[in-house]
Amino acid sequence: MLKKAFVFPGQGAQFAGMGKDMYESSEVAKELFERANEILGFRISDIMFNGTAEELVQTKVTQPALFIHSTIKIALLGKHFHPDVVAGHSLGEFSALVAARCISFEDGLKLVYQRALAMQKSCEDNPGTMAAIIGLADSMVEDVCKDVNTGIVVPANYNCPGQLVISGSHESINEAMIKCKELEGGRAIPLTVGGAFHSPLMSSAAEHLAKAILNTTFNSPICPIYQNVTGLPETNADLIRINLNNQLTAPVRWTQTMQNMIADGVNSFTEVGGNGKVLQGLIKKVDRQMETTAI
Repeated sequence: MLKKAFVFPGQGAQFAGMGKDMYESSEVAKELFERANEILGFRISDIMFNGTAEELVQTKVTQPALFIHSTIKIALLGKHFHPDVVAGHSLGEFSALVAARCISFEDGLKLVYQRALAMQKSCEDNPGTMAAIIGLADSMVEDVCKDVNTGIVVPANYNCPGQLVISGSHESINEAMIKCKELEGGRAIPLTVGGAFHSPLMSSAAEHLAKAILNTTFNSPICPIYQNVTGLPETNADLIRINLNNQLTAPVRWTQTMQNMIADGVNSFTEVGGNGKVLQGLIKKVDRQMETTAI
């Protein structure tokens, strides 16, 4: 049986003015934006609609802004929203959990904000960075990470075949980039990020978030959610919670997620939220024939 997947982007898909059209044209959207402002204790809607790119790129703004944008889009679909499967890239996993009715909009937003603040603090306590490695097999990049002698460097985002993001301390990332560029076809692009996301340097943030996740109600989802940590579909609320706990320090297995979804019969992907382009591009690199759209 052919299936339709809804996928949700993470940091990097934000844009100035995001959500303003929904706020102005829909009472449902307006109510949810105002509820979000109330939960967060500041008017994030004002930053989303009128803020500068610099304001939007702060982790404590970017993460809740993308979550709000994606989940309100789903709310506007109402009873027409019938996903066969869902998944989200990093932060997007929280939007996917709300879309699958595993957690509520309010609880999801609280978790995302806790996550953003905890990650910000981890970045200050354990400085680090990330780099995209292009043109090499995943196994080659994994071997380079193991061979680095300085500090911590690990695979962080398996984005698509030939694109693997690494994460770690500044010194170790620099060493890994040099090694990758020495391999035939290898390119290394430093990323402008606040820290070493999806690496052991995020362990203090993960501990903080684990407590918040433990105090959040998780329901059985209305459809399977393919989770970042495993790349596999899950419907058990307790296992979903455990996998979410491990997400901050483990790699995002997006390549594996897409491959597994396609192998399980998914033939079309709809990207929900952000600029609508990031995940579509990655899916096409996994399978050029795949039908992709955005809401």
